[in-house]
Amino acid sequence: MTRAPHAPPLRLHGLAEAVAAIRERGLRLSTPRRLILEHLFARQSPVSAEELARALALDLAVTYRNLETLEAHGLVHHVHLGHGPGLYALVGQGDQEYLYCETCGSILAVDPSELDSLRAQIRERFDFHARFTHFPIVGSCDRCAAPTANNHGHTGRPRRSPKRGDRGPRQTGPG
Repeated sequence: MTRAPHAPPLRLHGLAEAVAAIRERGLRLSTPRRLILEHLFARQSPVSAEELARALALDLAVTYRNLETLEAHGLVHHVHLGHGPGLYALVGQGDQEYLYCETCGSILAVDPSELDSLRAQIRERFDFHARFTHFPIVGSCDRCAAPTANNHGHTGRPRRSPKRGDRGPRQTGPG
């Protein structure tokens, strides 16, 4: 099992700050690195290295190397949602923890404070400090957990992500 890097997260509010942070760390702002950052800033949800490479017409190995470098310097983090590949997101867009429906593949990104009471129960009962940023809480959403007669046509296919500005918790998913 690999360990997640523990670089201090950088709270960056835009591409210009990310570029400055890269240069402050003595890193080169290569074209692939710049393209990856631009794409991640434009995304509202985590993305796989394969999706990034395809969208940006980059070599997959180059994409992974740049994502690993950005993660090692606290700009990017990865999360494992379901059985697919690891997904990458900017660290500086606020901490997110995840709930993942293993039936339909929907992902609910929540502010970590919303899980503090659960974290406190785990700490009290097991003397363990839980985080759900790298691996989500896995289970079933209400639609999938309901008996088949109550699914109202839910087919088990992933739900589409709402656009930014929609009310409620941010929900992402494949599709």
